Amino acid sequence: MAAGNVVRGGAVIGAVLAVLVAAFAWAGGWLSGDRLSPERFITALKPPGGFGYGDRRNHAKGVCVTGTFTADGAATAVSHASLFRPGTYPLIGRFSLGSADPAASDSATRVRGFGFDITGPGGEEWRSANIDVPFFPVATPDAFLQLLQASGSKDPGAIGQVAAAHPELKAFGGWAKSAPWTASFAEEQYNGIDAFVATDAAGSRHFVRWSLLPAATAQQVTPDALKAKGPDFLDRELESRLASGPLHWRMVLTEAAPGDQTADPSQAWPAGRPTVAAGTITLTAGQDNVAGPCRDVNFDPTILPSGLATGDDPFPAARSAVYAVSYNRRTAQEASGQATGGHDTGRNAQ
Repeated sequence: MAAGNVVRGGAVIGAVLAVLVAAFAWAGGWLSGDRLSPERFITALKPPGGFGYGDRRNHAKGVCVTGTFTADGAATAVSHASLFRPGTYPLIGRFSLGSADPAASDSATRVRGFGFDITGPGGEEWRSANIDVPFFPVATPDAFLQLLQASGSKDPGAIGQVAAAHPELKAFGGWAKSAPWTASFAEEQYNGIDAFVATDAAGSRHFVRWSLLPAATAQQVTPDALKAKGPDFLDRELESRLASGPLHWRMVLTEAAPGDQTADPSQAWPAGRPTVAAGTITLTAGQDNVAGPCRDVNFDPTILPSGLATGDDPFPAARSAVYAVSYNRRTAQEASGQATGGHDTGRNAQ
């Protein structure tokens, strides 16, 4: 893998990464004046107990898995990416909870995620961070920072003020209240809610989003039933399933129609848009969070194979900058030996 893609600890490499992140952030306008910065996001994400040793700054609690992605060739109709050509390619994945708290309860965390890193022909990589929500809560990175800051505020009216300023948040609130709960990572559909540009062999561009559709049938459970399972049931349930055999998700690309919103991930595309089944993700084994392959993977959504590219949605670039600063900080902790106190959750950082 390329040196800039997977960083394997160490103060020297961490320092180089910090310079690259600063350059990227400056180029994107993040560090100019009062505009957004990765540091402001990480500060807003900080849980009440602070960040423990090696913790991810978001989606801190998770479990590592390995398997494959088998492409059947159909997606070459919209993208010439080598990973869409027929073949089977190695995959590293990570299931997680949408919380910065490494001690978050499985039964109380509404958003679940799945990140993957697929390595294709010639070492090309595709990394993606996906969630079980069909759309993002807000339309812009600035609005998301406001939401994070309000969530950590002692002002009881803070969330209401953000909701008033960003009415798209109402749809997410409706989803959070009404969407069914499951008792398994394996039963969730995970969505790449940002629009990316797929370029086909003829050079035509297509805006696409992708979803991972589970082979396992979702069994709806009540929040009370989940609470009775204890705070850490999801990883044990996943381990039990994997012991019985592989788990599968079908990857489906959805193509935007003219007029569909491609810059705003809070706006879901209408049903009936053209889709193409790209292939199947198969998970075969759980991996140790400390010594396993997920430890040094930063699920940066801007690491894409030729044939896929970012579009006009600002979130992938924003996440890339925040994830990289987070990664640099946790590897700096490791390099300086800050292994006492706090949590050692397997270096679960973005």
